[in-house]
Amino acid sequence: MENLKEQAIRWIEDNCCRYFEISDALWENPELSMQEHYASGLLTEFLSKEGYAVEKGVAGMPTAFIASYGVEGPVIGFSCEYDALPTLSQDRRKNERCSLIEGAPGHGCGHNLMAIGGAMAAGAVKALIDSGRLKARLKIFGTPAEELCIGKPFMAREGYFENLDCLLDWHPMEYSKAGYTESTAYFNCKYHFTGKTAHGNAPWFGRSALDAAILMSNALEFLREHLLPGKTGGETTLNYNFENVGGTPNVVPEKATLWCVGRMGKAEEIKELKRRVDNCADGIALATETQVTKELITVIHEKIPNEVISKAMQRNFEYVGNPEFSNEDRKSAAEIQERMGVAVTKMGKEPEPFTRTNMPVNDSSEYSWFAPMDIALVELVPDGIGWHNWIVTRFAGSDAGRNTVSTASKILACTAIELIEQPELIDAAKEELHKRLGGRVYESLFDKSIRPATDANRSEMEKYRIFYQK
Repeated sequence: MENLKEQAIRWIEDNCCRYFEISDALWENPELSMQEHYASGLLTEFLSKEGYAVEKGVAGMPTAFIASYGVEGPVIGFSCEYDALPTLSQDRRKNERCSLIEGAPGHGCGHNLMAIGGAMAAGAVKALIDSGRLKARLKIFGTPAEELCIGKPFMAREGYFENLDCLLDWHPMEYSKAGYTESTAYFNCKYHFTGKTAHGNAPWFGRSALDAAILMSNALEFLREHLLPGKTGGETTLNYNFENVGGTPNVVPEKATLWCVGRMGKAEEIKELKRRVDNCADGIALATETQVTKELITVIHEKIPNEVISKAMQRNFEYVGNPEFSNEDRKSAAEIQERMGVAVTKMGKEPEPFTRTNMPVNDSSEYSWFAPMDIALVELVPDGIGWHNWIVTRFAGSDAGRNTVSTASKILACTAIELIEQPELIDAAKEELHKRLGGRVYESLFDKSIRPATDANRSEMEKYRIFYQK
């Protein structure tokens, strides 16, 4: 088995530049959630040429895909994400905030790296399959709109994650850790109120949509008191803002929108919270004689951790080692930390101890209900700088990003080899998943009438496409 791992590592080192070209292209052409047409096209074209059978436009999402390879053996899944974040354009040569295009998106979560990490790991395993050294079937899931948690729950609802034996995922972070994480369930919904306009000198003729939105926000403030308590690292929260607040002060507004997100420990709890928030909207619409339309963006399950898979990742973290950052990247990291007023620490830290912990909401949790899985967390940025910001964009486009993703792909490939060569590990991981679910089965948290928000971010993205070479 060690010989197979060494072959996989050498394959990644020999072939990584082809994948880096894709990652660089995505970094230079960032696209917002559900608008990742360039990214999806680039990835599907590449994977098709590599010999995968590629299904495009799955689950009603034009930018979602599945690439499959192999005819026998356990089914090993890998994941790709490729959407960028609003306003996080950044010059990767600068250690201070400097947008390449003001207001444009940027890869402030490192999804240009996540687009290739799982695919590169799969490529290394595929090479061993082709040489006759391994028997396995591979599936690479291209999942759009992770930042809105849209892609995976819709793919899950349509059954695309069934019949997997395991799934291996990863994410860049400011530290390294071998999975064994959980995360909370989550919903994201917009409440659009419609009233009746009137002039400000005779407001009694109107029905204010803004009044309704404000009253709903008050109701949510009271509802917060009655949320089930969370735990450190997995807090239960209910957040909102006003996406649209009407027109001028002298006109009773006929349109207003409250945008709400909630987090709870379990799927059943998030479903109940969503019901109560919906009741707030319906009751206030009745009281204000307005109408409310609910635009459900997504609802996702909590993540089910898996100790067997994570311990396999831990062994291969130790086998592969940490990312090796250049002196230039270390120097840049220290300069940024100094400017931000945080403690200067050296990049290239040892992985954190193997413990069960929480991570932020992400829709990879949907995978965990269908097959044992976990997420390798691999260092990319310096300590203390937070996430979803220009600093992540800067490092995701640098040599640091290449070092991080190549390390991650080696860890995933070696873990896959260990699981394929030792099927009893997969059996144990499945038994663990069965016990953790305790008889619960996957049920989509929204019905068939809800369609993916394929127009999300369309108008915003169109502002910036002219700046990119497509």
